[in-house]
Amino acid sequence: MINGLSLFANVGIAETYLEEAGIKIILANELLEERAEFYRYVYPECEMVQGDITNPDLFEYIVMRAKKKNVEFIMATPPCQGMSLAGSKDENDPRNYLIISAVEAVQRIKPKYVLFENVTMQLQTQIVYEGEKIHIPDFIREQLGDEYDFNKNLIMNTMDYGVPQQRKRAIFLMVRKDLNQKWELPPANKKLVTLRDAIGDLPSLDPLIKEKEYRGIFPDYEKKKKEGLKVSKWHYPRPHVWRNVECMMHTPTGQSARKNEFYFPKKPNGEMVGGAPRTYMRMDWDKPAPTITIYNHTISSFQNVHPGRLNEDGTYSDARVLTIFELMRVMSLPDDWDIPEWASEHLIRTVIGEGVPPLAVKRLVQELHL
Repeated sequence: MINGLSLFANVGIAETYLEEAGIKIILANELLEERAEFYRYVYPECEMVQGDITNPDLFEYIVMRAKKKNVEFIMATPPCQGMSLAGSKDENDPRNYLIISAVEAVQRIKPKYVLFENVTMQLQTQIVYEGEKIHIPDFIREQLGDEYDFNKNLIMNTMDYGVPQQRKRAIFLMVRKDLNQKWELPPANKKLVTLRDAIGDLPSLDPLIKEKEYRGIFPDYEKKKKEGLKVSKWHYPRPHVWRNVECMMHTPTGQSARKNEFYFPKKPNGEMVGGAPRTYMRMDWDKPAPTITIYNHTISSFQNVHPGRLNEDGTYSDARVLTIFELMRVMSLPDDWDIPEWASEHLIRTVIGEGVPPLAVKRLVQELHL
């Protein structure tokens, strides 16, 4: 077992199974206080340093503690909103520059192994360093290439490693050169885990309609909710407005309500609302889920809606987004993932949308045979 440091740690989703692969995260850093508290709840034995890593005093403290604790592994997953297709794609977003802090931490601590993770757009994103524009991958290699060997294939799709979710990521796997080891992406699984495999056994749930006058449309709502809560306290439906629920009731598995002849998302004047083709869209039972984003709470975002099943009356069940419990399964989190009671639904859904599927991280680290 070797000691590890997690930078930009979120609530520790990525490190869920790391101990099974031979790494114990004993030091972590997260900017946001609420997430740091969540992390401390999940990993009480880890020293969580909450604060801005670009603060020189805090950075020095992290380096000092990492050296004292003999950190030999660093995982860094900087925020991606400045580069993400679902974000701003702003090259000047200050979050794009957090990679500099991660690289400096590696240079100072000199661990044996390093894992950097981000969206694939990072590979095409430039930053300004010492007055010159440079692509982030070139910056990483320029700064760390003398001391570390890199993996050849930089793009991973988590669905290739037992995760029931299509999530492409830029992955840098680095090994200190004096170790004479290679660290590459593992071979892809021969069989994909589909949404049916992941959540097909869970009880169907009706949506909670925000407008009370429409709630009678689902007379079995309470009964279904009770059955869901028997499985997990996190398997309960989110509230949705009736106009969106009605659209999805008439939308087949794997399709968008935008293709419906009559039950499509409408403006008050009857015209279709604007948006991308994959919005107001159900997932597909026989594929891994699409990428889970921080907007997983809303029907109108990218392919967020439960696949549903055909009812006798020709409508489709589960006209709702995935429950927190279903999201946990799609992220490859354990069914008993320990969520603090005080955490709001908004916080839980956001950190899941920003998380790294931990089963994929485990598979990456297992390639080291620690």
